[in-house]
Amino acid sequence: MGEVLTKEQLLDRLAPMRGQSSIVTTNGCFDILHVGHLRYLQGCKRMGDVLVVMVNSDASVRRLKGPKRPVVNESDRAELVAGLGCVDFVVLFEEDTPEPLLEIIKPDFHAKGAQYNEDNLPEMATLRKIGAKVCFVPMVENRSTTSIIDSIQQSLCQPGELSNSGK
Repeated sequence: MGEVLTKEQLLDRLAPMRGQSSIVTTNGCFDILHVGHLRYLQGCKRMGDVLVVMVNSDASVRRLKGPKRPVVNESDRAELVAGLGCVDFVVLFEEDTPEPLLEIIKPDFHAKGAQYNEDNLPEMATLRKIGAKVCFVPMVENRSTTSIIDSIQQSLCQPGELSNSGK
């Protein structure tokens, strides 16, 4: 099981690993954890020895996804991600992109979903600057937090399908 750490704790844990193990980073909101997240993170882990997942804070998610997100709070999201067998370390970040963390972690590899490429990846300039290799991991079709939320909202709004348990 992985660990949720502060930036300082993470740097201390990674220090003795440098040069001995390849460090892979990835980032995301990971709101309403689902099989797409699991398979994505498993793919990230296959790229190296140590997987560090940088999870957006609640404030960061709200700026990126809107005022109704996240559905799950940051400490719960971080703990859930850390509980996956493929994840070694989780760290929260407040910014809209992980660039400040990438600059101090200096991973060997940074993984992102295949919906990105080198032209539209916000942190690409930082990755080039620190010399990290970028890997794009295939996404699982029809698996996303947004689609789960949409499905729940649709099922709750269908007339005649709500429970009449109060009668």
